[in-house]
Amino acid sequence: MIMNKHFYFVLVIVWTSLVMTSCYGHRSIGLLQEPTKQNKLPQYEAAEYQPYRLQVNDEIMYRVISVDETITKTLGTNNASTSSEYAVTYRIYQDGTVDIPFLKPIRLAGLTEREAQDTLQAAFRQIIPDADVKLALYNKNFTVIGDIHSGTYYIYREKMNIFQALAMSGDLLNSGDRKHVRIIRPHTNAEPEVLEFDIRTNSIIDSKYYYIYPNDVIYVARTKDSFVKVPTYTGFLGLITSSVGLLISTLNFAVTFAK
Repeated sequence: MIMNKHFYFVLVIVWTSLVMTSCYGHRSIGLLQEPTKQNKLPQYEAAEYQPYRLQVNDEIMYRVISVDETITKTLGTNNASTSSEYAVTYRIYQDGTVDIPFLKPIRLAGLTEREAQDTLQAAFRQIIPDADVKLALYNKNFTVIGDIHSGTYYIYREKMNIFQALAMSGDLLNSGDRKHVRIIRPHTNAEPEVLEFDIRTNSIIDSKYYYIYPNDVIYVARTKDSFVKVPTYTGFLGLITSSVGLLISTLNFAVTFAK
């Protein structure tokens, strides 16, 4: 009988441990957490936001505004609206320049959108004194892959942050590894930069991991223990019910076998 009691005790402990470790808690998936003794989250330093600078293979579109509509029609400039399905775009070549009709090749690589707009406007004003140029980056997109709803999305605002980006893709799955989120950031004539961070900590705000840039790839891996986790409360209740049934059946079998 003593052996049976020990067996029952061990069986209950194992069952309880399995149930308690089979669900996702706030500590493992919660965002904007503050560090505690139980949850030692990394602390990231604040970093000043740096505007995106145009790179080789980026595509721009522009529009020239002038009092003389005949000139603008002759130039054939398109509407620099990111929603224009038939927008004419101009790619930045390997030497950092872009070919614009009626102008000499202009170097735009390394400039911000505002700097590129001012540079293009200055060039146009040499032939159209009152030219006002509006420029936009056409390929202002980022990509999300991994244990999340993958896809490519448009950066609709300046200073888009990681939370807004993930929300556009439908948010992280519970099985996503929040401790090791990665951003793959390409650079012209250099190896891509891989930024790895823990998205659960509140110190991510205003850190170098906070903002999303054009051409970024956000990768979320699946956690190693996800195969034993239950993604929803419904599944958790189902696990408890089935576990209780299994425990009762096992105990009944043990009692019958002991007799």
